[in-house]
Amino acid sequence: MAKARAIVKRRKAVQNIRKITQTMQLIATARYQKCLQRATASKPYTEKITEMIQTLSGLESVDHRLLKPNEGVGRGIMLAITANRGLCGAYNAALLRTATEHRRQLAEQDITPSFEIVGKKGISYMRFLGEQLAETITDVEDHIAYARVAEMAERYMTAYEAGEIARVDVIYTRYHSVGVQRPMVAQLLPIEPTREAVEETRRRKPDFEFSPPPKLLLARLIPETVKIRLYQYFNDAILSEQVARMVAMKAATDAAGDMIKHLSSQYNRARQTQITLELLDIVGGSEALK
Repeated sequence: MAKARAIVKRRKAVQNIRKITQTMQLIATARYQKCLQRATASKPYTEKITEMIQTLSGLESVDHRLLKPNEGVGRGIMLAITANRGLCGAYNAALLRTATEHRRQLAEQDITPSFEIVGKKGISYMRFLGEQLAETITDVEDHIAYARVAEMAERYMTAYEAGEIARVDVIYTRYHSVGVQRPMVAQLLPIEPTREAVEETRRRKPDFEFSPPPKLLLARLIPETVKIRLYQYFNDAILSEQVARMVAMKAATDAAGDMIKHLSSQYNRARQTQITLELLDIVGGSEALK
């Protein structure tokens, strides 16, 4: 009977774990819906304003400090957006691997980036590796205020315009669908035209009319583009975290359910064996008394 009791205790422990993982799955699902609405609401505006600025950056007539590379500067900033909590599968590990690989690529270009980490998991990992962190942010949960992101973007733009850094890169997890989220490296500064934008500009040779004048318009538009892009990166990262946790907790709940069924089957066999042995003892004793 001792084995049956041990199985019962283990099954009860697994049932308690299943309740916890199921609750965490429901919480992540509720947060996912809110994060999805926030990310999808700002994405069309972000894509269009980024496309427009990248097209303008390919024109020789457009001149702005944030569009020009800082040649000969050997410093940069690398912002990695991780999670404060675990239990979200390979979300943090994949992103930190991408950050480490990108740092190696920057070192080959003679650029030494200073690390800025969002999330306790990334901070713990980098400190374990002995890395010096220029900035740590731990108060980002399931959303971040635009004003907070704008403040960070202003700091990056000020440092870039002063010639202190060569580039600003953001490592985040981009949301594609519930089943696909991939770590990405996005160059926030300088704003460079994509290959498609350059080819389109050369093919069409667009002639833009600016009102107000280009200097005034771009002085307002380009900083706004940097801020909204960084805000979108945060929204994508937070959304991807909730999806990863939702999927991980769903898998854990299903695995706990399978284990409960297996333990129940084991308990039934053990109990049946115990009953059989007890009946054999009764029959044996009865035969001995005859």
